[in-house]
Amino acid sequence: MIEQAPQIEKNDQTIPLMVKLQMNGNLQKIQDEYLYWDKIKYKAKDCSPLELWSAVKQFRFLRSKKVSFHFHNFYYIITDYIQKSLHQFDMHIGGTLGSNIGIAETGKTKFIISSIMEEAISSSQMEGAITTRKKAKEMIQQNKKPKNKSEQMILNNFITMKYIVQHKNEDLTAENLLYIHKLITNSTLEDTEDEGTFRDNDDVRVVNYAKSEIVYTPPLQSNIKRLISDLCIFFNTESEEFIHPIIKGCIIHFMIGWIHPFTDGNGRTARAVFYWYMLKKGYWLTEYLSISRIIKDTKSQYEKAYLYTEIDENDLTYFISYHIKTMEKAFYALKDYINRKQKEVFQAAKFMKIPGVNDRMAQILKIVHDDSDRILNAKEIESRFNISNYTARTDLKSLVELGFLEIIQVNKQKQNFVKSSTFENSLKRYKL
Repeated sequence: MIEQAPQIEKNDQTIPLMVKLQMNGNLQKIQDEYLYWDKIKYKAKDCSPLELWSAVKQFRFLRSKKVSFHFHNFYYIITDYIQKSLHQFDMHIGGTLGSNIGIAETGKTKFIISSIMEEAISSSQMEGAITTRKKAKEMIQQNKKPKNKSEQMILNNFITMKYIVQHKNEDLTAENLLYIHKLITNSTLEDTEDEGTFRDNDDVRVVNYAKSEIVYTPPLQSNIKRLISDLCIFFNTESEEFIHPIIKGCIIHFMIGWIHPFTDGNGRTARAVFYWYMLKKGYWLTEYLSISRIIKDTKSQYEKAYLYTEIDENDLTYFISYHIKTMEKAFYALKDYINRKQKEVFQAAKFMKIPGVNDRMAQILKIVHDDSDRILNAKEIESRFNISNYTARTDLKSLVELGFLEIIQVNKQKQNFVKSSTFENSLKRYKL
């Protein structure tokens, strides 16, 4: 549990102290990191911890904006850090002029599929899915049937992400939200009747099992429909007072977790709806970002961002600040990923010197060159390059004819392809 902050004290020294902190830059650091009492109390130097906390709270109150859902009020502040980040996001992940990040037009579909897979795997792993990334990717790429609940969770997330991309321009309704939940929880809940339905009781609690304590009790079940209705209005319409779309997306993400409208799958659904809202508002690069992967790696901070907001008078800035930091990390991770892939494409280019080898076949050659034990099939190539099954088979059989691959007959219909024993000799033949 988060330490409860003391009641603030407002006296004749609060405003002068606030001004002094602002002038010497100390307030700027506290705001950019958006610290709570449990950290701020250690920052006090020329004043008491309570005096510092009171000055910070007064500063935040004067700059706060309010949003309401049913009879619950929430507040947020646009800090300098948030404002700077929003500007960067507007320049790099939004707009309609096309990519300036280096994704070649021919490679966009492949990048999107890869990123959707990463998002699906990480979002599921956060909720307890236990499997390796390699196995999860092979399941999706090779169109294998899930073997267990963990694999089913990942496949559900992948299907949901693809569905959202196809329906990104639609409005959010209670029915659409329930359908997203049904897709994302298919065959993974204890009771199948809970799939795609709002909870009908108040027995749901968020529990820290390590310490056997309840950390959050969601709103009453009787308020869910009204809260979801207000959330849909917030999602679909522009308020009189402008709210930046990314800020709105963060708030929508938070609110689904806070309302906790389902018996299970609230986190996965919240992250999926955030993804939907970003795409709907034109932040096209969101398709390439694996935000859940960053959240998974900082899960403790993710949980604390919720708790800080709830314990500090519904101040959403804690959650918004955290969310924007994850988006920044996801964006930089994407740039690194693209640089790596571009190097791989460059390395694969040497194989294109072989007569009859196209760019897909060159990349297949690089895969088996780097991993001698790799087993390929037409389904995986079809999914990886977004091509027809016929084209995938043609590419693979051409590489067999050239002496780079061998066929392993699995059954009457299914064939696998592995690196040929003559692979290296075939390369020498073409002086590679």
